[in-house]
Amino acid sequence: MRTMKISTNIPVDDVDRAKSFYTDFLGLREEEFNMGWVARCTDPDSGAHVQLVSRDKTAPVDSALSVHADDVDAAYAEAQAAGYEIVYPLTTEEWGVRRFFVRAPDGTVLNIVQHRD
Repeated sequence: MRTMKISTNIPVDDVDRAKSFYTDFLGLREEEFNMGWVARCTDPDSGAHVQLVSRDKTAPVDSALSVHADDVDAAYAEAQAAGYEIVYPLTTEEWGVRRFFVRAPDGTVLNIVQHRD
């Protein structure tokens, strides 16, 4: 798998209420997206960013990281072949991503994702 970008997923009770700390104090000025349950705040100059997640919309658990892959289907096959626990199967979501959740040997849940063109 080729990793294109990694986003830290920060668990919050309320995305909109939590957002001001990251935008005002940390200076992550740009809201790339906000779907109510997840939002990404970014510094447009450096690219530094965080994702605020109140509860994943479709997966049974929340993930600690979102790993943006170049080929999510190949990554899924690779994870299965390696015997890693698939927490959420490969799914094309209504909001335009294809993704799956996998548990790392240390227990961390990762969202492996690819945006559709």
